[in-house]
Amino acid sequence: MDRDEALRIIRNNISNDKIVLHMIAVSAIMRALARHLGRDEKLWELAGLLHDVDYELTKNEPSKHGLEAEKILGDSAPPEIIRAIKSHNFENTGVRPENDLEKALIAADAASGLIIAAALVMPSKKLEEVSVETLKKKFKQKDFARNVSRERIMFCEQVGLSLDKFLELSLEALKEIGRDLRL
Repeated sequence: MDRDEALRIIRNNISNDKIVLHMIAVSAIMRALARHLGRDEKLWELAGLLHDVDYELTKNEPSKHGLEAEKILGDSAPPEIIRAIKSHNFENTGVRPENDLEKALIAADAASGLIIAAALVMPSKKLEEVSVETLKKKFKQKDFARNVSRERIMFCEQVGLSLDKFLELSLEALKEIGRDLRL
């Protein structure tokens, strides 16, 4: 599977543009993490891109989120991606994250929310105004972006990255695609 094929599958299953943009953001973070860690950039990017492909089917049934993705993707995605997608919702699926791909996806999914929320409170509403220092402050403010799990962001440590380095890599990845994200 390549990125274009993944985007076609997403467009066939997700109509909410904000969800699609979120998936693109997570894919950019995953690609940057793979590059930094010396892993397969294409595989990690696709895992990020496809991680919420079943969101509209499962938004009212969180216990199925990730599991329905396997049905949607079938044999078109590698088993590592399917497992990562299921484990990114381990609290509901019971598929525990075991490897760096799976743990990084959990961290990247949450970090994208924190970074985008930080950009949206900037005067220009642009990622260019966001700094790692801003993110660290927002991370500590429990009332900021309440739905963003700080515990999930801290999965970055399980792949050998400090919070500072993880936020730096994630922010830079999103700044690179800021125009695509309309931020």
